[in-house]
Amino acid sequence: MLEGSILQKLEANHRHSKRPIRFGVYFKNTLVSLCHALEDHILNDKSQPLVITAFQQGKWYLQEAQRYAHITKVARHVVIMASPDTGWAEHPTSQLPNVNLVALNPQDPVSQEWHLIILSPGYTAMVLCQELSESDYGAAGLPKHDLERKFYGLWTFEPELVKETAFLAISHISSYSPELAQRLLEYQNEIQPLAAPEDLAGVVSRVVDYLQTGQKNTTTQVLDRNLVSNEIQAFLRMAQIIDAADIVNPMASAEVASLAETIGQLLDLPAWQIKRLRLAALLHRIDPLQRAESVLTNTNLRRYQDDAPSTPLTCPLVAGAQVLRTMPRLRAVAQIIAHQTEWWDGTGEPACLAGDEIPLESRILALLADFQSRVNQKKAAGNMNNQEIFTQALQECKQKQSTRFDPKLIEALTLLVMGLQQGLEISLLTPKTSAGMWLLDSRLEENQTSQEMIYRQ
Repeated sequence: MLEGSILQKLEANHRHSKRPIRFGVYFKNTLVSLCHALEDHILNDKSQPLVITAFQQGKWYLQEAQRYAHITKVARHVVIMASPDTGWAEHPTSQLPNVNLVALNPQDPVSQEWHLIILSPGYTAMVLCQELSESDYGAAGLPKHDLERKFYGLWTFEPELVKETAFLAISHISSYSPELAQRLLEYQNEIQPLAAPEDLAGVVSRVVDYLQTGQKNTTTQVLDRNLVSNEIQAFLRMAQIIDAADIVNPMASAEVASLAETIGQLLDLPAWQIKRLRLAALLHRIDPLQRAESVLTNTNLRRYQDDAPSTPLTCPLVAGAQVLRTMPRLRAVAQIIAHQTEWWDGTGEPACLAGDEIPLESRILALLADFQSRVNQKKAAGNMNNQEIFTQALQECKQKQSTRFDPKLIEALTLLVMGLQQGLEISLLTPKTSAGMWLLDSRLEENQTSQEMIYRQ
């Protein structure tokens, strides 16, 4: 990282914290789709966001000037940092009353960065990246195609991180225009972001849709994988924000994922199936997504579904599951999440499936989510030790066997609880949101038949 850059300052702030930032590598084609999605969502934000951008050599992004003319109509203020003499100053967008241009010194490390920072009470998002130097590319050398240029950094919806980065950007602007920086600081201080953006489901849906649209124009496998990885990241970031906003149970997804992996090992499930269960567990709380409508057209939605392999169960049109289904690699995961509310006795939703008709991972997820919630509630009460907590939570789950839960899975949970009481430690699985592909492999879309046969043996 370039010394004195905004990215480097943010990394330094978190280097020794409990939550160090995980950075990733992004191709330009990914960042274009990602930024367009985050920018276009501003048009739906009625709380007049503060927008701060850095456009490197502004000549490459002058084509975005008209897009920003539309953004200024709904934004409180827009600041564009770019190298001078690139045409921005001559464009009509720069003359709008709520737009300021900051002409970066060519030696300024920020001139090598690509930033988009959006801050409002109801919507926070940012992209914070720095282009790789020629030496960073190694023996392969600089890419031949512009869309294959690589950037190092992160993107997120996390309100506190976005607010912190906005402050760093404003501080940097102060060296060019103290008066502007003071005004921006006043704007920022007036903004108190919600713990979770109001329309998080909508912006995640838009991000995934735009990234998928970018795939249509991609012929290189490495670029395609980078786009797919970021589609996964969008869902993982949503799950992370939902957990963080839950002050009562902020680690639910990670803890359920850890329990699920252990149960999968107890049941001797194959590695690919455990990986799929793990991803479903990390995403199992995306309840707001159940109310999201994909911004894909019906034609595009059908195309993505037609490209995906068939699965034996077709859940009712639950919007959240359908958004996941737009990614062929996540159709099986969408099915697992959609059916986690089924009951063993057939009285659940959304399809009133009963017994072994319910996907195995859905049954596991339902039981472990319930168990984890009970354990968390009892720990918060603070009137029992761990042995008592695990015992009582297990007994409460047992009361629902053969009605809510699969009795065979209750047996597996009993073995797990015995291990926990005897000192078994389960490592917490936190989603590596800087590299979504770690959760995918070619078998994630396998049908449920083989797993049911394994389980019945």
